[in-house]
Amino acid sequence: MCGATSWPKIRIGDLGATVGLAPILALAFPAFDPVAVSIGPIAIRWYALAYVTGLLLGWQYVRLLARRRGGAPDPAAIDDLLVWATLAIVLGGRVGYVLFYRPGFYLDQPLEALAIWHGGMSFHGGLLGVVAAIVVFARRRGVASLAIADLIAPAIPIGLFLGRIANFINGELAGRASDLPWAMTFPGYGPEPRHPSQLYEAGLEGLALFAVMAWLAHRGPTGRQPGLLTGAFLASYAIVRMICELYRAPDPHIGFLAGGATMGQLLSLPMLACGLWLIGRARRPG
Repeated sequence: MCGATSWPKIRIGDLGATVGLAPILALAFPAFDPVAVSIGPIAIRWYALAYVTGLLLGWQYVRLLARRRGGAPDPAAIDDLLVWATLAIVLGGRVGYVLFYRPGFYLDQPLEALAIWHGGMSFHGGLLGVVAAIVVFARRRGVASLAIADLIAPAIPIGLFLGRIANFINGELAGRASDLPWAMTFPGYGPEPRHPSQLYEAGLEGLALFAVMAWLAHRGPTGRQPGLLTGAFLASYAIVRMICELYRAPDPHIGFLAGGATMGQLLSLPMLACGLWLIGRARRPG
């Protein structure tokens, strides 16, 4: 178990089972309604609202960075890029989940891959989708791909923060068992208290990473170092994600992989390598 707290033990009657007091003292998961707004048969869920809000806020922040930097792409091109990015995130996120997390299931039931309302999105898949959209969009506009990627990278943590908060509201992607004072019992995860790892991820992948990226984006010389912001995001996210995975429960249908690693950690390794390469390339003299 994580944490240093040692909970006293009690004996439960005739069952002869010894259990800790942690489940009794753990924080109860708040009873959130996953539906944010409902009007008749129409229901808007927090998860969908997080996606939409993240895209809109990110779009405005990218426009701000584009105006500040000047040159191409201009803010008008960013408006068109929003549509591309939205489709890339949804399609890439779903395809990534199908391929990375449950290929066997969807091979047996291919039509379920289209049922995105049943849940199942992959950040790494969504990222690959956005990369593909940037490359195609840049070629159509005659703009360098890294110029667009460097504008988008600082805005991504906005969506990550809102998405992880939505994960918490839904009570999904809970953490590993813990006896820390702020551990929670999540519905569907048994009586053991667990790390609220969604909040850890919201804080690190969202708030902390946004602070780092905003500082880099506004410090000045990044426009003369193509790929620096993109590399910084990829490497930083990979490190933060691998740390957060130490507290997040692995997907039950996958479990732990080689060396006790999780799928999220393995998928983050190529990101780290690519990010470090881009940073080195951007900082190379000449």
